[in-house]
Amino acid sequence: MRIRPAYLAAPLLSTGYGILRLIDGIDGSRGPGPAWTAGHLAFMGALVLFIYIFREMWLMLGRSRAATAVLVAGAAGAGLAFVQFAIDVVVGFMAADHEAMGPLFDQVQAVPGVSLLVYQAGPVLFYVAQVVLVAMLAVRRQVPVWVPALVLVQVLLPFVSLDLIPLGGLLALIAFLPLAVGDRRVPAHA
Repeated sequence: MRIRPAYLAAPLLSTGYGILRLIDGIDGSRGPGPAWTAGHLAFMGALVLFIYIFREMWLMLGRSRAATAVLVAGAAGAGLAFVQFAIDVVVGFMAADHEAMGPLFDQVQAVPGVSLLVYQAGPVLFYVAQVVLVAMLAVRRQVPVWVPALVLVQVLLPFVSLDLIPLGGLLALIAFLPLAVGDRRVPAHA
């Protein structure tokens, strides 16, 4: 049995981000500071690993056109989310306190297209790709049917409350366990 650590590390880094986010908010505001920066860097690491995971799933799906479209959309979404988190880190370093962060974010989001691409629609592609890729794998019986269900729940939890991000990360860890430790079935023509 071969363990693929990216499938474990990405959800753990996401969970770490969520925990650090909660710690950062204990004083009633988030950022700037060590928890803000460390949490954002953890999620940036998770995003990089998710791009690798998306590629692995794409290979498992035989590089089909549909899988390729989802891979491209998911990688673009992860890249845009990475940019968002990088902006957050830079703003955190530039701001003297939480109140000083607002005007800096306003300046960034005033750039045409940034708000839509980096903060709204772009990252959604990342989350949708997670669900679609594991659903495609479940249709092909390459993962159990509960995997896409758990991934869907973990993707939706932050829309209920951002404080549920740690729980979502743990659900992702459980969902990705079959991919982390199971036999990866890649079609022969891949």
